Amino acid sequence: MNTQYNRADLLAALQWQLASGVDEAIGEHPVDRTKITAKPTAQPATPPAEPATQRSPAARARQPEPSAPLASAAELGANARSLAAQAPDLAALRAALAAFDGCALKNTATNLVFGDGNPQARLMLVGEAPGRDEDRQGLPFVGASGQLLDVMLSYVGLDRTTVYITNILPWRPPGNRQPTSAEITACLPFIERHIELVAPAVLVFLGGTAAKTLLRTTEGITRLRGRWFDYAPPGASTTPIPAMATYHPAYLLRQSAQKRAAWRDLLTIRQRLP
Repeated sequence: MNTQYNRADLLAALQWQLASGVDEAIGEHPVDRTKITAKPTAQPATPPAEPATQRSPAARARQPEPSAPLASAAELGANARSLAAQAPDLAALRAALAAFDGCALKNTATNLVFGDGNPQARLMLVGEAPGRDEDRQGLPFVGASGQLLDVMLSYVGLDRTTVYITNILPWRPPGNRQPTSAEITACLPFIERHIELVAPAVLVFLGGTAAKTLLRTTEGITRLRGRWFDYAPPGASTTPIPAMATYHPAYLLRQSAQKRAAWRDLLTIRQRLP
């Protein structure tokens, strides 16, 4: 120990350490650190950005390119109407749908579900959207609801050789969720052209989504079903088509008590066929 410090100094240093919670001295002289003002920590200087012209080709390649602006809803709608209007037949309309990128459902679906049955049939049925089984097989109404629809049609002497079936949407919404208004709007010109090309004598809307979309109404299926309407898309020059809405087979699987009402609708539709 350095003998230049007297005993009183060492005792004072020890008392200060005990009062401050310090159990070890790291310097020879006691220091009151409560009176020391902390110096601000120097922040590392941010290096200036390297001019793009001085970057190496490899560094410039790693930089993301600015993304192109997304097409507006109006532009997508105009593109869909143009593609649909140019289709002279069902084969061309199917090809136009396959090339259409304005609906995000295309990216998550397995198959395009276009239509099934007889394109020359007098009766055309339009549902909402494909389900899981339809997405796998690429055909509308082949799952449980489709099997029920086949039974319902057989009761009035009809089958898939005498009717034509399709949906508002040609791609399955993930998880069979309800289609969004944007998805319906994007595909609307195609289903309108689809109906125009088939030109049925009678049109049937299966479920509220199909009925409200094509009749351009906000009324629900309970109020719409069993009533006759004249279907004609805006600006159409063709004669309006008699149309009726009824319950979707998938709904009838959950609400069997409504099968009687759907049965009456089918009888009325069958009687209307020429």
